[in-house]
Amino acid sequence: MLLGNKIIVVLPAYNAAKTLERTYHELPHDYVDEVILVDDHSHDDTSRISRNLGLKTITHEKNLGYGGNQKTCYREALNRGADIVIMVHPDYQYSPRLVTALASMVASGEYDMVLGSRIIGGNVLSGGMPVYKYFANRVLTLAQNLLLGAKLSEYHTGFRAFHRKVLETLPLEENSDDFVFDNEMIVQALYFGFRIGEISCPTKYFEEASSINFRRSVVYGCGVLRTTLEFLLQKAGIKRSRIFKPDGNKLKQG
Repeated sequence: MLLGNKIIVVLPAYNAAKTLERTYHELPHDYVDEVILVDDHSHDDTSRISRNLGLKTITHEKNLGYGGNQKTCYREALNRGADIVIMVHPDYQYSPRLVTALASMVASGEYDMVLGSRIIGGNVLSGGMPVYKYFANRVLTLAQNLLLGAKLSEYHTGFRAFHRKVLETLPLEENSDDFVFDNEMIVQALYFGFRIGEISCPTKYFEEASSINFRRSVVYGCGVLRTTLEFLLQKAGIKRSRIFKPDGNKLKQG
């Protein structure tokens, strides 16, 4: 609990057995009320380890994709009464110790959504990010800032905090089940007028940390550009997109 807000951490997991315990033990448990892990049909012991840790564990019977995994995460967090939801990758790439900082920025009432930025600290390359990914990150971020009228340091981080009203408002069921889900979420938040903050977050790249390959990165980049174009066409009233519909399919609560 933080300033009267129930804090739930969600872990969208896929083959995270080697790093899950380390990630979990570094969470600030004095403030985190609950941890939910969604196992997207892993081929290792992710679910078993999660249950041994006492986590609320949901296992997909088939792989739904990174975006599909997050939809389950957020749906379950809302159903369990979260006021603030923090997504942490269980591959230990992002520092779990910063969960309190992200949650505090939302709990303060100043921001509706907070991103853990790998770029602000300036040490992302020394942390092991491949040069081609860094270059693509900077080019895509520059393009989106110019076209969307925003000033974010990056749009591609997987470490995020949300007030529940963001997750209840955005038509997240309309989003992709693939990696571009992350970018669609930020662009949707901008479109719907939510306040987005950022905090510097060091990251680590190592063998066990999940990372999409070059081909998937290209597909993701094309998806980012498509999402940006859809935003511009929607704003201009030229073409309406399902991901920006106020009455679009939202996460079902029950």
